[in-house]
Amino acid sequence: MNAMARPPSLLWSVYEHVAMVVGLGALAVVCLSWSPLALALYPLLPGPLGRWLGRQAIMRGFRLYVGVLRLLCACRFDLTALDALRDQGPMVIAANHPSLLDAVLITSRLPNAVCIMKASLMDNPLFGAGARMARYVRNDNLLGAVLSCRRELRQGAQVVIFPEGTRTQGYPANPLNPLSRSTALMATRAAVPVQTLIIEFSSPYLGKGWPLWRKPSLPLTCRIRLGKRFEAPRDARAFTTELEAYFRAELAQPSMA
Repeated sequence: MNAMARPPSLLWSVYEHVAMVVGLGALAVVCLSWSPLALALYPLLPGPLGRWLGRQAIMRGFRLYVGVLRLLCACRFDLTALDALRDQGPMVIAANHPSLLDAVLITSRLPNAVCIMKASLMDNPLFGAGARMARYVRNDNLLGAVLSCRRELRQGAQVVIFPEGTRTQGYPANPLNPLSRSTALMATRAAVPVQTLIIEFSSPYLGKGWPLWRKPSLPLTCRIRLGKRFEAPRDARAFTTELEAYFRAELAQPSMA
């Protein structure tokens, strides 16, 4: 048998299982360590201070978590391109969505990021308290989400959104789901640019349909690069068509991950 075609050794397979447990356990520890404190502080702190503290805690906590994945779980992340956005002011940051790790990786580098989250996650005891303190936005009401994002953008935040609305079904063979118009509506209402991010993974780990208990194939590699920055759109329908075409063209290129 050709050496390149050999199945992974039993020892490496055991390590992949252990790395999966360590990775998921570390995420739970990071979130649960902050959630009780966020729950207690949220009603006590004035809005601006609570917002700043909540976003700092999420960034630093997720940066610690990414460090654990790098050190113990054979994960390789190239996130340095995100650092260029830190001081560039309010914008809508639109990214493709191949994995559950996407928002974690993005917010680990941006100190003033606001994520748009599913209502079920906002109500989740693991994530909810910290997300509410950081003034993350629920997505269960489109008009309410658009107005909340406009308010945060006017206060200088950077809104992170996944225009697909859910993780990509069938990544990497199918690199993108159809996009919703929510990105265009938010950028239009707030009159801010849309900065695209291209997320590339070496495997579909934690993608749509990947069970939490299914081990990854390690090493796991991810690269996030800056894509095109669009001016504030005027026509939501036309812009969504243009944005989807742009993402499909970028994701059709060979992945550097």
